Amino acid sequence: MEHVVADVAQDGVSVPPADQADVPALREVVEGAREEGIDLKIVVIDVNPPTEMPLRDIATEVGEANPGATVLAMSPSYAGTYGPAFDRVTLEAGQDLAKTGNSVQSSQNFLGELTAPHFQWTPFTIVLVVAVALAVVATRLLQMRGKRAEAVQAASTSSD
Repeated sequence: MEHVVADVAQDGVSVPPADQADVPALREVVEGAREEGIDLKIVVIDVNPPTEMPLRDIATEVGEANPGATVLAMSPSYAGTYGPAFDRVTLEAGQDLAKTGNSVQSSQNFLGELTAPHFQWTPFTIVLVVAVALAVVATRLLQMRGKRAEAVQAASTSSD
């Protein structure tokens, strides 16, 4: 792990010796992320762990060594992510796209998901709740107005 953290500190990328040919392309992905305002770190592992959880642990450890960084750790079939700048849903959506078996394509897919526009659910939810609350208040006011009108009409009918 110390070697991985040292590699990542150097240029944002750590790959096994067999994948050194991918380093320039991975550095381009890291640079592209930087241009988008994302401090991306990429770790490539050459063997699959039993599950993807160890990759998430690796990503977390690299992320803790690089505060504020978003980390993608990949093996041939799995991916794990870490990052304080993105919500877990976005990270996991990118993580799902990073399971291609090709580290360069996977990292490009991951970055694409991070930079893609996403629907803003929080403002939508706030507007929806306010609209429903206004509808409830308006309905209640109309009910009260209708009851008053009935009372006035009943009073005028009984006096005749």
